[in-house]
Amino acid sequence: MVLGSLPGAESLRRGEYYAHPRNAFWPIMGKLLGGSSDETYASRVRRLLEHRIALWDVCAAACRPGSSDSDLAEVVPNDFNAFFARHPGIELVCLNGTKAHDIYTRRVLPMLAPNFAGLRRERLPSTSPAHAGRSFAEKLSRWREVLDSVLRDDSARCERLDTRIAGRVDAER
Repeated sequence: MVLGSLPGAESLRRGEYYAHPRNAFWPIMGKLLGGSSDETYASRVRRLLEHRIALWDVCAAACRPGSSDSDLAEVVPNDFNAFFARHPGIELVCLNGTKAHDIYTRRVLPMLAPNFAGLRRERLPSTSPAHAGRSFAEKLSRWREVLDSVLRDDSARCERLDTRIAGRVDAER
């Protein structure tokens, strides 16, 4: 499972996760899972599901004037107890960037049921174009290192995840 903080303005406008053209998420997934840069959003989402990767946000709602995570306020976390209960096969929670990691650590972990609190989690370098501290190659290397353990055996079992989570951004945010 890959968790961002909250979709940015372009993602909300288009109803697609990681829609900003300079966001490195889809190019990284293309390198890790195959696929081309001209694939449709629906094809990209299908590829994630085929590899048992869900997309969601740490925040169910928040106030933010624009797309910068540093401006997030009035954060309401998603209901991870309910999500994890519906999807018991989740093995790894990947947090896309520092803000997603911080919100998950501070706001979600204290509320998680004990059987979910121990799920393996990894902070990954943000794929946002605002995170210019690492090159694409450095980001790709770290994402590959973390996801490789779950991608190796992705053909052994496949859990179909709720398409709302992997396929749409809730435009009401």
